[in-house]
Amino acid sequence: MSNMKDRENAFENKFAHDEELKFKAEARRNKLLGLWAAELLGKSGDDAETYAKSVVMADFEEAGDEDVFRKVRGDFDAAGVDQSDHQLRRKMDELLAVAVEQIQNS
Repeated sequence: MSNMKDRENAFENKFAHDEELKFKAEARRNKLLGLWAAELLGKSGDDAETYAKSVVMADFEEAGDEDVFRKVRGDFDAAGVDQSDHQLRRKMDELLAVAVEQIQNS
């Protein structure tokens, strides 16, 4: 019986660990995305950092990536930045891979 309980605890711990890593990777991706977008929006220094934080915070509006996508898409549209939806989503995917690699190497 204790063997089954140990196995159950191991699965629960792995799930919790994986979810924590996923959260960290998405938050880091959002910051990287915010810094990338800030550059395209002509922001630098503290303004770029502040913008990146606003992108990270946008992710808490709803589950999934759509809230982050809408934030950056809306800011690009308002500023006349020429990036298609496909380009933006591709950049989000690329930066998620970068974020995962950074977390695994830290």
